[in-house]
Amino acid sequence: MAKHPPLLNAVDFEYLFRALPSPHMVVDRGLTFVAVNAAYERVTKRSRAELIGGKLFELFPNDGQSGDLLRESLARVLRTGESDTIAYIPYEIPRPESEGGGFDLRYWTAIHTPLMDAEGEVAYVLQNTADVTDIVALQAAATLPFRPRSGAVELLQRAQEAEVAYRASLSDSADFQRMFQSSPSLIAVMRGPDHIFTFANEAYQRYVGDRPLIGLSIRDVFPEIGEQGFFDILQGVFGGGGPHLAEGQRILLRQMGQERLQEVFLDFSFHPIHDMTGAVTGIFFQGMDRTEHFRSLHRQRLMVDELNHRVKNTLSTVQSIARQSFRGTETEASRQAFEARIIALSRAHDVLSERLWHTVALSALLNQELAAFDTSRVRLAGPDVDLNPKAAIALAMVFHELATNAARFGALSGETGGLQVDWQGT
Repeated sequence: MAKHPPLLNAVDFEYLFRALPSPHMVVDRGLTFVAVNAAYERVTKRSRAELIGGKLFELFPNDGQSGDLLRESLARVLRTGESDTIAYIPYEIPRPESEGGGFDLRYWTAIHTPLMDAEGEVAYVLQNTADVTDIVALQAAATLPFRPRSGAVELLQRAQEAEVAYRASLSDSADFQRMFQSSPSLIAVMRGPDHIFTFANEAYQRYVGDRPLIGLSIRDVFPEIGEQGFFDILQGVFGGGGPHLAEGQRILLRQMGQERLQEVFLDFSFHPIHDMTGAVTGIFFQGMDRTEHFRSLHRQRLMVDELNHRVKNTLSTVQSIARQSFRGTETEASRQAFEARIIALSRAHDVLSERLWHTVALSALLNQELAAFDTSRVRLAGPDVDLNPKAAIALAMVFHELATNAARFGALSGETGGLQVDWQGT
């Protein structure tokens, strides 16, 4: 039988285990630590003396989904005697009190390999882990399509399963980038304090007229938005002020080759992009063009205002005719009652016009009709009820007649009476 060279025969496997560059540890069937290498001590921020003899889930407790995943993987190895791989697992690592305490959330891959005793039974489980937080972070919507690959974790001494998982993450990255590129939303990414464009999807490029973007700062591309306060907003987000969201924001943009500013409306958000240390490195923009929607609302508002103006003119004409018809007669009370009804109808039209003739709250009609009375003598109570225009006009006239009757003959005709209106929904 050939003999190994003296140097190989003399290899100290305990020394070799401790010198491995990726984190390794060994637990027995009771999940008690029996061996750890130096790399494992570094990533867990625990010394060998703290780990050996301790229970895995007592030193690193986790009662959530990640803890269940780790327990199930170790149990499979002990039960089947076959290796098991966890491609990605989020797991919090306790932070030493000297570093402020608390927990650090990290993402890992783990390969669990059985170690057999002389009878061929599983006696221990060897765990080889790698911190893949950087790779997982690439899948985040705010960073994935645009982040350089240089920050990905090097997977050393990995088995084939971990290599396959890593290649799958690269494929996912390409899928995410295609998804962002074809999204109908306006999407762009700016890096650094000068807000340099590093990514803009097709929808964003079309929206801004295919003007040059990549490698240019937002101040160079859109100098006209500076006076509208957007540079200050960007600086606030980049400086740690958190995301900024806006709905129906009016913006004046200059189209390429034109001096005149064009009015547009956007729903948009600026979100900070963080690196692995938590520092803000850029800003993620997502928006939706709402210009046509707001222009349509404006046209509708003009039409409703014009309609309301014409209706009020018609009611004024009717009121004038009534005055002429009742003049010189002994029906002054009838004339006043008729004019009051016309005014009540006009006020109902005003309320509906403010709401673009959609719906009006029942309480709004009551408050309008009873506004002339002392509020201490009037009590309204009931749920929110929205009325369509037809019902609102009819009830406005009913409320007018009831209020007039209360003022002339009922509770509000004296000095001390009160009026209570209650309603219920069905």
